[in-house]
Amino acid sequence: MAPTAADYAWFDERFPDLAEAYCFTLVRGLTPAQVLARLGARTGGPQVKGVEALSRLSYDTYPERAGNELVVGVTPVGGWALAVEPNGYIGVSEEAAVPLSAGSRLVSHSTNVNAVGNFFWVEDGDVRLTFEPLFPSSRWGGTPDALLGEMREAGFDLQDGDDANLDCGAAAFALAERLTGVRITPEILTDSTFLCGLAPVP
Repeated sequence: MAPTAADYAWFDERFPDLAEAYCFTLVRGLTPAQVLARLGARTGGPQVKGVEALSRLSYDTYPERAGNELVVGVTPVGGWALAVEPNGYIGVSEEAAVPLSAGSRLVSHSTNVNAVGNFFWVEDGDVRLTFEPLFPSSRWGGTPDALLGEMREAGFDLQDGDDANLDCGAAAFALAERLTGVRITPEILTDSTFLCGLAPVP
């Protein structure tokens, strides 16, 4: 069965702190070290197990970063690199996503404490689709209508009615899986070891 928002209903319940503000980025065929290098991240810090430890690292290093850098943790998942940013947004910034996608496919999505976020699909530097998950009827990119069926099936209401896309975070996970074939599971988020770096804010 193709993934839908219902397949990611667990995320808010299992990881409530991370669910408030995050960015998830998947890049095909790159290693974690290559992802951090392309982001210009300062490395040499700790590797951490699980996103709770990654979130603590983000909190603990905030005074050092002073808003100029964001913590990025990257782990390999099935031929892809998964980058997780607690309270971050580098993966959905065009300035970072386009060069990060060179020679590859990149799919990223984010949200913040105000439920404002972005979704990006980039092929080798070409932004194919980007939109705000709360307002999926407004889309940009080279092929903004290429995934309309997939978006509806994933759980997006393209009519943007009142409260139409309250589950937009889960729908974004489902759409990302449809584009990558990578299913994010609770076990990936709790058991994976993340290579960490401090990446400059674009």
